[in-house]
Amino acid sequence: MESFFNGMRATGLSSVAWTKSSHSNATGNCVELAELPGGRVAVRNSRDPQGPVLIYTRDEIAAFVAGARGGDFDFFIG
Repeated sequence: MESFFNGMRATGLSSVAWTKSSHSNATGNCVELAELPGGRVAVRNSRDPQGPVLIYTRDEIAAFVAGARGGDFDFFIG
């Protein structure tokens, strides 16, 4: 069984499919997500695709998305 941990290099996740938001900017800078075996989600910076990843549970991702949809983070972009 594979071992996944925060800070591991994205190169260690060669069998996953990364997804980038359709709302990323013109140069493609965005975060990318990938589903891991067991249901967790990996997140990486698209500017550093071989760099470190953060690992979250589906519930953590759902809470973040709900917060983003609800405007909780709008002050970062305003």
